[in-house]
Amino acid sequence: MAASAARDFGVQSYCFRNTTDNAKVAQMVKQIGVSKIELCAVHADFDDFDAFKKVLDIYRSAGVQVVSIGVQTFVGDIAREKKWFQCAAAAGAKHISAHFTVGTFRDAVPAAAKLCEEFDLRIGIHCHGGYMFGGSPDVLDILCKIGGPRIGINIDTAWCMQIGPQGDPVQWVSEKFKGKIFGVHYKDFTFDRRGQWTDVIVGTGNLNLPAFVKALEETHFDGMAVIEFEGDPENPVPALTDCVKKMRSLAP
Repeated sequence: MAASAARDFGVQSYCFRNTTDNAKVAQMVKQIGVSKIELCAVHADFDDFDAFKKVLDIYRSAGVQVVSIGVQTFVGDIAREKKWFQCAAAAGAKHISAHFTVGTFRDAVPAAAKLCEEFDLRIGIHCHGGYMFGGSPDVLDILCKIGGPRIGINIDTAWCMQIGPQGDPVQWVSEKFKGKIFGVHYKDFTFDRRGQWTDVIVGTGNLNLPAFVKALEETHFDGMAVIEFEGDPENPVPALTDCVKKMRSLAP
């Protein structure tokens, strides 16, 4: 039986940010035990479609599927942002991870929604903690309402928890944003007494990983999912391999 979308995960390319050779990144993706990637701007220039196609060929030749791009910051520059959709569409991806800004969201969100319709893609707004616009559930709720059916949430589980009691990944999936979770970054933090965070293997920190995956499956999540560990960019393979093993150890 095919894995659910919640368990059919890849990896975020930012984990490999200190390696800019895409052929080497593709090898590491396969080495950790997955075959899907969300490409970030460290590894591809989404403003240059011809250059992107060459990057895409590298991953395809290695047997790695590009399932999303981002995180891209949308400001309403339609000519530029349309190129990002062209890149995602060329990869066969159905998702772009996004940020919006407080000064431009009124124009940027409707413009992005129109591009979603044009290219038959969805945008997942990446929740990046309490210090970034779009980290608050109240803000995310407004952005989703402005954006309509094709703009939802890319829930980064660690940054979701960073905002405090309102940042419960399980509650967001099951209640607060039920049906609006379009992407997942499986990531986990521990926190010290000052609220500073440390990346840890997913499911070994504050994230209730079994309950979170169960919530995704119970709400029929059908989006993009990747693991993300940022703690060791010089040598990311061991920790990411452990993240993959942890995910696959979950009871069905």
